[in-house]
Amino acid sequence: MSVVVNASIDRLLKATSRSFYLSLQILPNQIKNQVGLLYLLARVADTIADTGEEPHLLLSSLEKYKKAVSNESPPIDLTEIASLQTDSSESDLLLSVNEVIEAFGRVGSADRDMMLECLLTIISGQRLDIERFGTRGSSIVSLQNDNEMDDYTYRVAGSVGEFWTRMSMSHLVFHGRDPEEMLKLGIRFGKALQLINILRDIPSDLNIGRCYIPSVRLASLDLKVSDLKSEESMEKFRPLYNEYLDLACEYLDSAGDYISLIPRHHRRLRISCMLPVIIGWRTIRLMRRQNVLDQDKDVKIDRKQVVSILLKTRVASRFSSYESRLMRSERDLAQ
Repeated sequence: MSVVVNASIDRLLKATSRSFYLSLQILPNQIKNQVGLLYLLARVADTIADTGEEPHLLLSSLEKYKKAVSNESPPIDLTEIASLQTDSSESDLLLSVNEVIEAFGRVGSADRDMMLECLLTIISGQRLDIERFGTRGSSIVSLQNDNEMDDYTYRVAGSVGEFWTRMSMSHLVFHGRDPEEMLKLGIRFGKALQLINILRDIPSDLNIGRCYIPSVRLASLDLKVSDLKSEESMEKFRPLYNEYLDLACEYLDSAGDYISLIPRHHRRLRISCMLPVIIGWRTIRLMRRQNVLDQDKDVKIDRKQVVSILLKTRVASRFSSYESRLMRSERDLAQ
């Protein structure tokens, strides 16, 4: 596989981005570096917010990081936060943060402005997480309503779909496409992937005191947030869970529409978008069958399936009829 930005940045991407690294490798060269760097910059903010220590330390670190990437302060020292990580790759990323920021500083000014706008939106979402949920503890805090969930999914992922679209349309030829329509669909694309993460990761989020399923919606089923700690609550929770899975499918339908608007000669861009969409549909299929509240069962598409999907998308990008059948089949199986 080719180097994305440079050998050191590439090493960080491989260690932290998992299946996203495959999509990143496929992206057109004109936007690959920018998307890869934004991923790492956002991952730094996410890692800080998920550390789960004293909120003041996390908010202070996030604010220092925000100033460093905005070129408003000297290099940042995240050694203290890095020492608290249980994942060595995340610790390594935090210790290498200034190297990532330096690479970001070498990006052209127009692209850097687009990246920074998106990153600051993501940081605002991570800041909200810290303020809402505080430290990891015995008590679980939840979002209050669907508006809060929608706002969160936009900040941390819908904004990325928006950025991805602006970057693509800035560097690639999109004759005859409506930019506003593409941006709208791109936002829904990003929200789809984040909503799937939320619905898949309920047990692990509960273990650190966070519940992204709104308490008002749970109360409508006579459920408390703490009830989601028990796998026996799944039958009662299932109608609401399916409702959110249906919403994720609607968002993925928009992602499918988004892909259809990408000119066919941009094969690499189409493949890089098809891959997460099909993985998303297959993940939803698993979530419809499994008890997601069972902490002993991971809802995850294995690497063998990911490689198979990648091969199929490569073929699909060449033959529109096969692409249509593939996308329709995967979508129908997720319903």
